[in-house]
Amino acid sequence: MFRISKYQDMSDYQSHYLGLVWEYLYPLIQIGIYWLVFGIGLKKGTSTGVDYLTWMVIGITPWFYMNSVTNQASKSIYQQVGMVSKMKFPVSVLPTIKLISNLSSFWTMLAFSIVIAYFRGGLMPTIYWLQWFYYFFAMIMWLVAFGIFNSTITVLIRDYRIFLQSVMRVLFYMSGVLFNFETNAFPAPFARILQLNPFFYVISGFRDSMFSQYWFWQRPILTIVFWLMVLFFLLVGSHLHYKFRARFVDLI
Repeated sequence: MFRISKYQDMSDYQSHYLGLVWEYLYPLIQIGIYWLVFGIGLKKGTSTGVDYLTWMVIGITPWFYMNSVTNQASKSIYQQVGMVSKMKFPVSVLPTIKLISNLSSFWTMLAFSIVIAYFRGGLMPTIYWLQWFYYFFAMIMWLVAFGIFNSTITVLIRDYRIFLQSVMRVLFYMSGVLFNFETNAFPAPFARILQLNPFFYVISGFRDSMFSQYWFWQRPILTIVFWLMVLFFLLVGSHLHYKFRARFVDLI
């Protein structure tokens, strides 16, 4: 899986002058754009007292990673139909390959975000940063479960990939990436519904690890709902995958 993800990265950028440099340059450009728009342009803050740009980049880092992996994993089987049809290959690992190949961009963006948080808000490590490992693990498990589900449904229903892309665009604004929904500015029932979104759980978890003074187990209901959704998509996605994988070539 690691070797294939490395070769795919090299293949994707082989026709570019900068090659794999784009793997690291692209997330820095994205951060720069949001710095200009939201850090300088809007000059907003959050109800938590944290500088808005600092708050935003810590949350947008996992979102960019999850969005990219979700979209790429959904079409991973569809795009690799040639390899699937010509050789005996474990098709179930294709979505996970996309997860691994995007990690370099994620680490680059996370490091850059922490640097911004340090210089703008004086962010310093605390013991609460330890739960970052939990949220990273939760993010990976969610992407694995959601990826195997989406990649299978995309083969079965051609329109699903377009639908998923549209849903992800909406979730960008509804997952707490740019706005803090856990404030009095939003109706309580509306905020509670948004909190059930797995993307929101991961994004808010990253922020909790960096800024808050409480642990993930202090949100038991949201934690239980999140892992139930992971289990649901993992079981349903795995069932559909093993049921139809012998027909993937014919369906594509």
